[in-house]
Amino acid sequence: MIAFIDEHKDRTSCGLRWGIEPICDQLPIASATYYAARNRAPSARQVRDGGLRPEILRVWEENLCVYGADKVWDQLNKDGITVARCTVERLMRDMGLEGCRRGRIWIRTTVGDDTLERPADLVKRQFRASAPNVLWLADLTYVKTSTGWVYIAFIIDVYSRMIVGWQASRSLRTDLAIDALEMAMFTRRRLDSLEGLIHHSDRGVQYLSLRYSQRLADNDIVASVGSKGDSYDCEDRVVGDLLFLRDFRLSLSRVA
Repeated sequence: MIAFIDEHKDRTSCGLRWGIEPICDQLPIASATYYAARNRAPSARQVRDGGLRPEILRVWEENLCVYGADKVWDQLNKDGITVARCTVERLMRDMGLEGCRRGRIWIRTTVGDDTLERPADLVKRQFRASAPNVLWLADLTYVKTSTGWVYIAFIIDVYSRMIVGWQASRSLRTDLAIDALEMAMFTRRRLDSLEGLIHHSDRGVQYLSLRYSQRLADNDIVASVGSKGDSYDCEDRVVGDLLFLRDFRLSLSRVA
C-alpha cells in the first residue's frame, strides 16, 4: 500500500497533482498511518536484506549471470556470509535475478557401433591420476542456446580437473571430437610429453573412428574405452561431465 501511494502521489489529472491525502481518501488507509509507516525505522530484516542484495548481485555477476539461488547461496557461505538459502532465493526473485536452467530434453550423443574394434578399458572406473597428462577423459554433451542446440566435445585432465580441450558445433560430427583432441594436445604438449597418456572415452563412434584412433597413436597416447553405459559411472564422476556442465555449459547457454 505504501509503495502504491509513493508511486502515484506525483501523478496529475486535469492539471492537478494527486497527492498523498487524496489517494488515502480513496483507499482504506488514513494519511497518518501512511506517514507513520514512512517514518518508521527499518526492521532488522530490512536492514539485513539491504546488506545482502549487493553481495548477491556481486556473486551473480562474477559468475557470468548464470548462477541460480543454490550456487549463489553456496558461494556466499564460502565467502563467510552466513545466510539461509530461502533468503537468497527470495531476494534474487525480488531483484529479478535467475540462473540458467538446463532443458529437460534428452539428446543422444553416444552413438555406438558394435562392429568397430574397441580398445580395452584400462581405467576400470578408477578416475584418479598421480600427475598431469596421465589420464584424460573425453566426452560429448549438448546445450540449448538462443539459436538452437549445440554439441560440445571436451577433454578433462583428471589430475588437475581442468578442461584442456573443447570444441562446439551444430552437428555431431567426427571432426568435433578431433578438434577438441587437437586443442588438448596442443595445450599440453608444450608442458610435457604425451607418451603413455591414457585417453578414456565411451563407445561413441567419434572416438572409435579410424581418424581419431590414428591421432592418438601418432602422439603415443593410449586409448581406453569404457563398457557400455558406464564409462564415467563412479564415485568421482564429477571429474567428468558434472564439472563441465556446471560452469562451462551454463556459461555458453548464457552468451550464445
